Amino acid sequence: MKTRNEVREIALRIIYKINIFDDANVYYDVDDLIKEEYEVENDFVNSLVNGVIEKREELTNLVNKYMSDWALNRLNKVDQALFLLSSYELKYLDTPSIVSINEWVEVSKKYSDEKITKMLNGVLDNIYHSEDVNE
Repeated sequence: MKTRNEVREIALRIIYKINIFDDANVYYDVDDLIKEEYEVENDFVNSLVNGVIEKREELTNLVNKYMSDWALNRLNKVDQALFLLSSYELKYLDTPSIVSINEWVEVSKKYSDEKITKMLNGVLDNIYHSEDVNE
């Protein structure tokens, strides 16, 4: 059994692949991508991945709203996936907000650099304190 943090990393890899495939106009099946990364059915990974796919435009707008003089599309694909997944979990899932923010910051430390990790923490904190997460 994987921890929720390990599942977050799996979701990150899946969304990263989807970002690459979308840019290259490559066909993919979301369920197949999930099965490649995670052999057993997992509601948390399914929720994260499918939620980001379903709400991608809304999440992009939300993240961009709280990025200072920056935009999500200027980040690399891994960092884009970090921002989309973390903002989805913060806004739509029942994970306690502080736990979600802290866990995604830890994932960011592993997959990105210090500047992005600080930016992610700031954006998530701004979303957390806004009316956007309480709608």
